[in-house]
This record gives sequence, C-alpha cells and structure tokens, in this order.
Amino acid sequence: MSENQKSMLPRHFNAAFYFIDRHLIEGRGHNTAIIEGDNRYSYQQLAQQVNQTGNALRALGLTQESRVALCLDNSYEYACIFWGCVKSGLIPVNFNNGLVTEQFDYMLKDCRARILVVDEVFYDKFATILGKQNHLEQIIVVGETVHGHKTYRQLIDGHSSELSCANTTGDDVALWLYSSGTTGHPKGVIHLHSSLFHVANSMGRKILEINEQDIMFTVPKLFFAYGLGNGMLFPFSVGAASIMMRGRPTAEGALEVLEKHKPTLFGGVPTLFASMLASIDDANMEEKTTLRRCLSAGEALPEELGRRWEKSFGAPLLSGVGMTEMLHNFICNPADGLRYDASGLPVPGYRFRLVDNNDRDVASGEIGEMLVSGPTQALGYWNQREKDLDTFIGRWMRTGDKYYQDEQGYFHYQGRADDMFKSGGNWVSPAEIEATLVKHHAVLEAAVVPRKDKVGNHKPCAFVTLKPGQSTDYDPVPELQRFVKDNLELWKYPRWIELRDDLPKTATGKIQRHKLREEINQITDRTVT
Repeated sequence: MSENQKSMLPRHFNAAFYFIDRHLIEGRGHNTAIIEGDNRYSYQQLAQQVNQTGNALRALGLTQESRVALCLDNSYEYACIFWGCVKSGLIPVNFNNGLVTEQFDYMLKDCRARILVVDEVFYDKFATILGKQNHLEQIIVVGETVHGHKTYRQLIDGHSSELSCANTTGDDVALWLYSSGTTGHPKGVIHLHSSLFHVANSMGRKILEINEQDIMFTVPKLFFAYGLGNGMLFPFSVGAASIMMRGRPTAEGALEVLEKHKPTLFGGVPTLFASMLASIDDANMEEKTTLRRCLSAGEALPEELGRRWEKSFGAPLLSGVGMTEMLHNFICNPADGLRYDASGLPVPGYRFRLVDNNDRDVASGEIGEMLVSGPTQALGYWNQREKDLDTFIGRWMRTGDKYYQDEQGYFHYQGRADDMFKSGGNWVSPAEIEATLVKHHAVLEAAVVPRKDKVGNHKPCAFVTLKPGQSTDYDPVPELQRFVKDNLELWKYPRWIELRDDLPKTATGKIQRHKLREEINQITDRTVT
C-alpha cells in the first residue's frame, strides 16, 4: 500500500477494525498487543475480549451513538472496553480519574452517559452522586469489589467473541475527551473515527516511525489525548506492543519499567524526565535500556533537559506540541532534524498561522498566537457553542499559545498568550526564563509569572524547586538571579524567587501558573535593588 493510499480512507470506516481486527487478517494476531505487569496479551486475545465487551454492551440495550463513561486506569481492561465501544458504534467518554466528585457529577450530567464503567479504586468518588443522575442506567465495576453492581467480568461472561463492526463512517463520532478544565468546568471534546487513523498515520508513522517490532511505553494516562495516542493509537496502528502501568506515575516506577520490559519508545512529560534524571543523578542508562526514541509533550521541554536526557539514555527526546482538541501533537521535532532549542516543525498534514490580537497574520519572525488546522481537529465542544466560537474559527483553531517561526521553519514557544507580559516596555516570555533557570545545576523545575513592583510595573517572579540533595546552608536566590542576568537580557531576570518543595500541576503534569498568580499577593517581598 502506497503512502497516498494509506492516507485515503473509505467512506465506511470503523477505527476498531483498523487498530484491532486488521492485525488478525494480516497475520499479526500472535503479536503481543499489551504488556501489563507480568502479563502479556496478544492481538488475538485482545480482539476476542473487545468483541465480548461489544456484545455485552449491546445486550444492555445500548444503541449506536449511546455514550459510555469510562473512569479507569491504564490496563488491558481499559483497552478492551474502549475498543469494544468503538467497534459497536458506542461512544466512550474518557474521564480523568484524578478529578473530584463534583467534577464527575458535572461530566456525567453533561455527557448523558447511559453506562458508567469505573475501576473499583475510583468508585468512592462516584458513590454519593450516582443517585442524582437522570440518564445513567447501570454501573459496571472493573475489579472484585462490586458495591452492589455487576463487575466487568460478570458483564462479559458468556458473550460471544465474534462481533461485526457497527456501520460507521469516518465522520461518525468515535470518542469524547474532556479538557482539563483549568478555568471553569471541563469541556467535552468530540473526535471522529477518521481522526484516530490520521493521528496514528502522522505522528506515529511519520515522526516516531513506529514499526511492528517496537514496544511503546507511555506514562501519561489513556484518558488524555497524548496518552491515548502513545499508549494505543501508535502501537496498535502497526501491530506493536504497548506497556500499561497502573497507579500514580513516578520516576522510580518508570525507570523500573524501562529496565524490566525494555521498551524501544517512551512517552512522558518534562516534569517526569527531570525527576528521572535527578533520581539517577544523570548516570549513563544506555546499557540498561533499549530506547531508540522518546517523546515529550504537555509543557515546553527545556533545552538543557533534552540534552541531558539524550546523553544519559542514548536516545533522542523529541519535544512536541499538541492539545486535546487536536488529539495529539501537531508540531514535533523530527529525529533527523532534532533541535533542542526549538519546539519543532509542523507534523505532516497540519497548517499554521501566527496572528496578532486582531487575528491578522504577523510578519515573518514576529511573535503571534498560533492557529492550527488539520485532519484530527475536534468536531467541537459538546453543548458549549460560545466556547466553539471562541476556539474554532472556520477551519482554524486557536491554541492560546505564542510562537515565532524562524527561517528554517522551526517554531519557538514563547508562552501562553495570557502568560506573556511586558516589563519595562519589553515583552517577557516566562518560558524563556524558566528554560534558563533549569540550566542551573541546582534547579529541578521553575515557573515564572508576572508580579507588580512597588510602583505598579510588572516584573518576573519565579517559583523554583531544587534538585534533591541540594544544600540549604546558603540562600541560592542571589546566585540564581545572577545566572539569569548572565544568560538573558537584564529586564528578564526574576526580581523575586520563591523556593518551593513542589509546584502545583494538573494531572497531565502541566504547571498550573494560574494558581501561582493567585498566590502573588501573599508571598513575602524579596525585591533585590
């Protein structure tokens, strides 16, 4: 099949056939699909349980386009339930399992799911709200504790392992993902069957160059767009294996998986990479691991961190830019043109504009807000027309991020549009200051926000966490300020630096700068004259 043929989809298309059933037809049924702990599951086993799940859900009376809420951890069961829904023409609605009861109550009512499938470890978050749902008909529990509800094993027991795909098109809705909801309630983001194919074809095949022999390990969870692409779409598009890791992701846990299961591809976020390097003290890990490519997204990757990672693990760390509304990365550093000082190049199939505050294209080399268009763009937000109008501009979508593009075509991240500020009449990019701070040998993480000085002018204020084992016998603030002054223009150095044990983050690992901005009025004044 040629590259052009691969990118063309038939009118009638069901993503589950492409990502699961196709491998049995093409002779990859015995390939390992999922590794979870000491268990390995083949594509043949996965396909059979996907079919059982689809049949069981249909037997509950669910019809095509019925929504099924999933609150699960990364696991073989998650894959079976997700693809069982997709194959049956049902719509899995993926919930972030780290949210709180109030948010789950909102999302269940918002999406109008008829079925909730929940891991037993998360059930208590739902217990007090289940009786308040008008659309919810049944709860299925993954695990042993039933809470009076049927377990997933009981649900599928006795159902046939043969199932025909629902008669869907590429334009049918395949899944919902909820945005992180850092401001207001989470938004239901609607994606199509065709989008699953296109994200695997663009990022998976053309950037990661994933193949059948690869083993992919992703730390971000499957209910995130980034985790879904890394953990299922990329490996399942070629018949490769995916490692599923339950529980809270830690540096120690990730390192254990790298050494035990020897993945060749690894997806994470900058916070995790920094913690892993700190826990091994930048030791040479190349002989203990088998990585050939690693992928970073969620936050801007500091140049120094990328270089340290490649030196320690012997594998390039490809930084990328994506968002829930586009399903995965639309900018990424290619392995054959990797630049740690840039966010990356356009992923094949995507188009971009950089615009000013009036949505007019900026001149070449100037900073502007990025608009993106491509084949994986969401259909829109569920039941939030006002948000649609703010975000989706015809075929273009606002990212809310500021960039400039250099002469070689590489994009350079300058920060969130609402994070950028002027100091002394000059624009300040928090991301640039943060990247400089983490180059210092003592700094693990940094976040920069604007703070008003005594005369009301905005100046940079930095929140910093130090690497484990750093001495507390001296005040590192003056040294860090001098370090920034030596590496950036004078107006960019942080007038205040607050040392913290950790920084507030979303479940995806993104630093919550809005929470730091809210703290500004309470922090101790450490102005240096």
